[in-house]
Amino acid sequence: MFTLTALNRRIRSTEDLQSVVRTMKALAAVSIRQYERAVESLRDYSRAVDMALQVILRSVPGTPVRARRVPGDRLGAIVFGSDHGMCGSLNEQVVSHAVAAMDVSGVRERVVLAVGVRVRDRMEDAGYSVEYHLPVPGSVAGIGPAVRDLLLEIERWQSAEGIDRVLLFYSVLQGAASYRPREFLLLPVDEEWLAGLRSRSWPTRVLPMFTADREVLFSAVIREYMFVSLFRAFAESLASENASRLASMQAAEKNIDDQLSELRRTFHQMRQMTITEELLDIVAGFEALTGGKGNATIGE
Repeated sequence: MFTLTALNRRIRSTEDLQSVVRTMKALAAVSIRQYERAVESLRDYSRAVDMALQVILRSVPGTPVRARRVPGDRLGAIVFGSDHGMCGSLNEQVVSHAVAAMDVSGVRERVVLAVGVRVRDRMEDAGYSVEYHLPVPGSVAGIGPAVRDLLLEIERWQSAEGIDRVLLFYSVLQGAASYRPREFLLLPVDEEWLAGLRSRSWPTRVLPMFTADREVLFSAVIREYMFVSLFRAFAESLASENASRLASMQAAEKNIDDQLSELRRTFHQMRQMTITEELLDIVAGFEALTGGKGNATIGE
């Protein structure tokens, strides 16, 4: 049984926790919008990359579309998660999706790169050895350098380990506080998508020309396509992480509010009981001092 002092101390601690949760809730809401804007900002850049590929592909109409050689028997998987907790089941969901997708692929040799400590631990718990690990960027400004690190690692995969198939696994925001896991084939580039770009009508009457070597230019633009895809994966994953954290903080805030109401109710009940007991002690003491004649004296 708590004393009034202990109960009052617990109420103050719960109020402090309530303040922390509300702050984290506000930060998560602001962060979601920040990463949503980052995804929106990619649209024009992604459109420019698509148009550049369209120009290159249309420059030699009779040439069949070939992005890269047919993938071999090795698969590279990049799994995006979180470094910090309090984000619900985000890491568990993306790991479950990644494991299921890799099992369906039928590729036995798999190299895993984890973005985030928590998702790395979940992948290792699932029986996968994580070869390389990257921390999750703390802001939009940190996504660019992280993407460059990933591009360097993918180049090493291709040159040193013969990995031609690279899959991205990350979460995509679906609402204010909901998300779903997604997979994206980064390499080889989808040949049907490239064929669709080449057959798409050009928005103006004049098709741009280029003087650089076609293969060199194509490789450079494909690298930009990869940059956009990885940047989007980072931003979407971070937005989903904060959406999951927002949902967790909303549930925690409700639980804290309920607990705080119960503590305050108990405190007021105990305080009233204490006051009543003190009043009864005073009356009993008065009666003892007057020898039980207190009521008669008052009546006279």
